[in-house]
Amino acid sequence: MTALQWPELYFIRHGQTDWNAEKRYQGQKDVPLNETGRSQADGNGRTLRRLFEARVVDPMALEWHVSPLGRTRETMQRIRAAFDGPLPEVEIDPRLMEISFGALEGLLHSELPAHVATAPGYRGADYWEFRPEGGENYLDVEARLSDFAMKLGGPSVVVAHGGIARVLRVLVAHADVGDVINWTPRQDVIMHFTEGQLEIIGPHDV
Repeated sequence: MTALQWPELYFIRHGQTDWNAEKRYQGQKDVPLNETGRSQADGNGRTLRRLFEARVVDPMALEWHVSPLGRTRETMQRIRAAFDGPLPEVEIDPRLMEISFGALEGLLHSELPAHVATAPGYRGADYWEFRPEGGENYLDVEARLSDFAMKLGGPSVVVAHGGIARVLRVLVAHADVGDVINWTPRQDVIMHFTEGQLEIIGPHDV
């Protein structure tokens, strides 16, 4: 995994959904953005445009990739609406889908039976390898993201999910699993990944 050469990534987590707000396991369920999430996506578009202007990044020179789920596709559409002029086509890639929580999807974090899974905030590093019934573990997500990396031709904008951001911190920024497993990536920032580093850029940073 560490031998992969990752290009520069401008990563954005989709905006909030009602299930996010309720702290409900979402995974690969196709839950739409709520009004807060739409506002976050619009704001991230403005932030990304200003960032590119400040750093003289040509958005036409980037690849644009998105998870196929509706909440990520709407987030991408709203981000791109902040830009004037043409942009490259968006590539929809199923390897960017959120980690599958299997039988846990739809449950509130507070509803988890203690013998089945551990809620976010209380997980140890060994949870990286925990696979719920009918679902995935983070090693599975590492494998599909590593496969995704092989198709990248250069710096890219990627809109996907919180679980994808966690794995990118491990694969690209080389963070320890123990530092990542309880991390909740924000939905109102740009995550700028370069080899060995993660820079988090909010609306007031550019």
